[in-house]
Amino acid sequence: MDGFFRLPVGEIAEQAVTWVVANLKGFFDVLRTIFVEMYDALSWVLSTPSFWVVVVVAAAIAVLARGWLFGAGTAVGLLFIVAVDQWDNAMATLALILVATVWALVIAIPLGILAAQNDVFSKIIRPVLDFLQTMPAFVYLIPALLLFRVGVAPGIVATIIFALAPGVRLTELGIRGVDREVVEAGHAFGATGGRILRQIQLPLALPTIMAGVNQVIMLALSMVVIAGMVGAGGLGGDIVASLNRLDTALGVEAGLAVVIIAIILDRLTGAFGRRIGLFSRLVGSLGRRRADNGQTVPVPVAEPARSAPVSVG
Repeated sequence: MDGFFRLPVGEIAEQAVTWVVANLKGFFDVLRTIFVEMYDALSWVLSTPSFWVVVVVAAAIAVLARGWLFGAGTAVGLLFIVAVDQWDNAMATLALILVATVWALVIAIPLGILAAQNDVFSKIIRPVLDFLQTMPAFVYLIPALLLFRVGVAPGIVATIIFALAPGVRLTELGIRGVDREVVEAGHAFGATGGRILRQIQLPLALPTIMAGVNQVIMLALSMVVIAGMVGAGGLGGDIVASLNRLDTALGVEAGLAVVIIAIILDRLTGAFGRRIGLFSRLVGSLGRRRADNGQTVPVPVAEPARSAPVSVG
């Protein structure tokens, strides 16, 4: 509107990004190298073996996590990706998602712990998380492209920024939800704050934290197409190509591959969060054996009808 005062927020942000690009180029080059090397290494691990090896390993993990039915479903889903000739793209996408998720969790979980222990920090970080979750993801790509250039690195950076908020929120929620009487019992046993965090709060908050991990992975998957637009390749690259060429067949095949990966990762993280499946039973059995040997003190877990040993002394 003519004659009305206008805040030059965009110009200020542009100047800030220009200053960062001009003065911190070396730092971001190092970060770019780390992201690209991690992606290349993981992509090599997933792509080098025959697809049969990866399918068998993934099915075995699924059986341990949830059971035979989930294992069979995982194998069928991955073989479908092979059958539509999207295997290499799927492995590249999985590598990008895993690298971005690891970095997002490395940042998010400590911030969530700090927010749970410090009310002032919690009040400060909440609007920042609101900003990260509501800002359109394309906006992240502009400075990411300037700092990391075209390729997989800006896609990973934009994915980390977009996906880390639920990891922080649910880590804080899980730790704040731990029964105070259990924490006080830890203090009564003479446990330090660090041991109470590691051996009481984090184990009891694990289902909620795993829900945060699940949300981080799902948001990372939702960034696949946007990452493909900046040259990250994988399934996102094929979906972008199908849009440019109006190729319905390619778009459907790449889209279904994304859906299959999302379902497998969602059920897998959900199973570990709810402590179901053979793997969780083995861990629980090991914990009870340690408790029977007098090394731990049992405390209730998040599920009301069950209990698990947690060491406090």
